Amino acid sequence: MWSFLRGWFSGRSTAPVAGAAGENAAADFLVRRGFRIVARNWRNPADEREEIDLVCQEGDVVVFVEVKARAANAMVPGYFAVNKKKKQILRRAALAYLRGLRLKPATFRLDVVEVAETPGQPSKLLHFENVPLFAKHDRP
Repeated sequence: MWSFLRGWFSGRSTAPVAGAAGENAAADFLVRRGFRIVARNWRNPADEREEIDLVCQEGDVVVFVEVKARAANAMVPGYFAVNKKKKQILRRAALAYLRGLRLKPATFRLDVVEVAETPGQPSKLLHFENVPLFAKHDRP
């Protein structure tokens, strides 16, 4: 009933940056830094709810990237929006992705790219590398 107030109370615009536009900005940002995009919006075939925004390759490392697009004045920055529940989903999806590879990578990690939008200004992108997600014993 009061859903129209949700954006106002959260500090976000009621017309948030489209997820696809944020993912495109993040992909361009990563490519400029030497990453190769392997997959976009990869979903676990066993559970379609488990999605990885970007799967990248940086040298020998497989990098799973969660993209968080927000208004620059959002109450909760993108990095902190990747909470415990979201990390559990990402971990399951990433391990499913790795199990499907013929050649297993020696190293993999989770990165978060936050795309902060301010109307009339260029997007600001923050890249958080190697966000804690995997246990020491996790292997594909």
